[in-house]
Amino acid sequence: MSELAATATTPWQRLHKALMPDYNRKATLYWWTMVSIGVLVLLHCIVAVAALPRAALLQIVAGAAIATLAGFFPVRIPRSTNSFAAGEIFIFLVLLMHGVPAAALAAAGEALVGSWRTSRRWTSRIASPAMAIVSMIVAGSLLELVLGALHAASLYNDGLLLTAAMAFSVVYFVLNTVLATAVIHLKRNQPMVLREVLANFGWVALAYAGSATVASLLFLTVGQSGPGVLMAVVPIVGLLLATLHFFFRQQEADEAMRRSRVEAVEREAAQAALHVQALAVSEQRFHSAFTHAAIGMALVSADGEVRQVNRALAALLGQDEEALVGQRLDALVHADDAGTLAAQLARVHRREIDAFANELRCRHHDGSDVWVALDASFFDEAGAEAESLIVQMQDITARRSAEARLQHIAFHDSLTGLPNRSRFHEHLAQAIAAANGDPERRFAVMFLDFDRFKLVNDSMGHSAGDAFLVQVARRIREHVRPRDVVARLGGDEFAVLCEDLEREAHAVTLAERLQLVLGEPLQIGGTEITTSASIGITFSTFGYTLPEEVLRDADIAMYRAKAAGKARHALFDAGLHEQVSERVHLEGELRRALEHGQLSVAYQPLFNLGSGRLTGFEALARWQHPTLGLISPATFIPIAEESALIAPLTDFVLDAACRQLKLWQARGDTFADLTMQVNVSGNDLAHSGFAQRVTRAIVAARLHPSQLTLELTENVLMDRVDGAVETLARLRELGVSLSIDDFGTGYSSLAYLSSLPIDSLKIDASFVRGMRTGSKEAEVVRAIVTLGASLGKSVIAEGIETESQFDQLRRMGCEAGQGYHLSRPLVAENVELLLDRIEVDRWSLQHGQPSRPMLHH
Repeated sequence: MSELAATATTPWQRLHKALMPDYNRKATLYWWTMVSIGVLVLLHCIVAVAALPRAALLQIVAGAAIATLAGFFPVRIPRSTNSFAAGEIFIFLVLLMHGVPAAALAAAGEALVGSWRTSRRWTSRIASPAMAIVSMIVAGSLLELVLGALHAASLYNDGLLLTAAMAFSVVYFVLNTVLATAVIHLKRNQPMVLREVLANFGWVALAYAGSATVASLLFLTVGQSGPGVLMAVVPIVGLLLATLHFFFRQQEADEAMRRSRVEAVEREAAQAALHVQALAVSEQRFHSAFTHAAIGMALVSADGEVRQVNRALAALLGQDEEALVGQRLDALVHADDAGTLAAQLARVHRREIDAFANELRCRHHDGSDVWVALDASFFDEAGAEAESLIVQMQDITARRSAEARLQHIAFHDSLTGLPNRSRFHEHLAQAIAAANGDPERRFAVMFLDFDRFKLVNDSMGHSAGDAFLVQVARRIREHVRPRDVVARLGGDEFAVLCEDLEREAHAVTLAERLQLVLGEPLQIGGTEITTSASIGITFSTFGYTLPEEVLRDADIAMYRAKAAGKARHALFDAGLHEQVSERVHLEGELRRALEHGQLSVAYQPLFNLGSGRLTGFEALARWQHPTLGLISPATFIPIAEESALIAPLTDFVLDAACRQLKLWQARGDTFADLTMQVNVSGNDLAHSGFAQRVTRAIVAARLHPSQLTLELTENVLMDRVDGAVETLARLRELGVSLSIDDFGTGYSSLAYLSSLPIDSLKIDASFVRGMRTGSKEAEVVRAIVTLGASLGKSVIAEGIETESQFDQLRRMGCEAGQGYHLSRPLVAENVELLLDRIEVDRWSLQHGQPSRPMLHH
């Protein structure tokens, strides 16, 4: 007890004596310091998180709740006093998705539950959350600095994210451990040795690193598929932990029984030299333990005949003890497992082995199967004429059932019950191996995609979409051959594997039959729906070696069917393969171009059509390939969108354009109001972190947000309007302007135009090119200009190529424009020449000298 506690006189000292009787002055000062810092950090985190959007708050609350709940159900490691929980996975996931303050709050909640569960001292229950939140703030901030540096150096990729997250988790663990252990060392006046701390808790650091890895993979999955994927992951993780918990409990029970058996054998050996009366007492005790044991036990002769059973074994098998005695042990086992047990018993009988263990199925009296963990070893029973085996059977039906459910979840679609993509890959790999071994064993794969599924989802809701998928899955399954494998690959994509085809025409006949039955009306929620499917077919005769190659080619053929008018089938051929090979080659080249900085940005000037004043630029990505020459954006941008390269491409253009604009603005007041317009794709708009990416580019360039305009095509905006509203709102809060590109070619409604945070409309070049006096295109342009004025949105015309188009647009009152008639896209060096000329013209006007027109024709 400390001297302060021994001489307690004031209320403060009495409180200290009650709460901290073993704390000296140094430990007390350290405790209050950490708690005070923790409270301040907690308040800061609450304020920071409260400012986030509602959707982010809901995700943070859900992640923190799961992490906190996981703390109530730790998994204890057998033969150890340590345990772990899944909370760290969701804490790290919250960190990656919503930042350090949110993760700090989740870490504090999880630490509070852990300390509440493991300690009755209020000092520990208060200090543990404080230390956890401080550790998360420090370690999480380091992680954000590292990731920010990687982004700034254009080195960021998924692999580095995983590595950085693992390193962060170890830093977080070490820091939290050191802060918590310091109290103990201060109370004991002992120096802290970090090596001893890590030696005691090293396995926990590995668990933290594993949790960070899982969280990073979930974060990348959410980035690709959206937050909805977490709804499927959380129950799977919970079920896995429950299975581990039950498995470890079973291990503990097994260990206890093995110890009991060893103790019984040692006890008999030790008592062998005692008096006959003592030996009889020992035998009586053993038989009592045998009879009243909680797990099933039996004495079995070396050749497999049951001599004695206890009540637990009789209850396990649903039979009377008398009925079991005299039966053969392998007769109690399921027929499929009896051979294995008989072989083991034969080895024991031949004295090849003295013990064995197996997991197998026994037959219950009601005919059901009971999974047991069976352990058997030799047992010398005093007075017995022959040696016996002592057999223990422990019921593991619940664990095996949980494992079976996990196996089914892993390889089957939860909605339709069909095999999923992973399971289909296994079947397809077997078919490929069979076909390569015997060319006569031909197979075909059909890739099905429904032509109107999105319409069902958008018009009737996702529950109707699920009902639709269940019904079409049943129709496909009912109209293929019994041995054909039907799988749901994801969304509305299905695949059918047809093995042992006599002729390829049989697959075509099956595809035609499926199109007929899938074209029949469906009843969904009381509404009759008619749909159709586009089907791509490929055959084993192409000499495939990998399942991915088969699905790729079937998918390509399906897209050919869609392009030909939908509701039909198409066969894969070598011509399609060459197109895909070229596209794959370009994808690889584009990836290398992004990694090695081979892309550039051109800038097309925008002018005020009334005054002729330069108002800004549109940033355009350019790719000058070392051998293929200049590659059109119309070629490489679709490849980037389909191969997940659009995000780094957009980030490259954003960063380059913002930095370049800031340099031009720094030339003087003449150019201080110049703006920059950057095109973004639908994939960018759907990315949950897109607003953060834009923020990083603006902050790095020290640019005012209002001087950046993001252009979205009308079709992309309308296709993703439901999922884009939150992102658009966050961009508007940031201060970035938004423009609809290619306006007039899509199907946006006035309701959307008036409600979405759009600042300007950009007239599609096709209308501008067709402008002639009295033409329909001229009237469309006039209507768009009028519409923009009515909605309070500026209008920009692109593709101005003639003087006539320029004059008509100016008379209509169109505010701004761009096009070859005004200026072609310019590299940065040529933009500098344009700005030089503007400065010269400005000087000439100020000194009364004539100047050239500002517009460049």
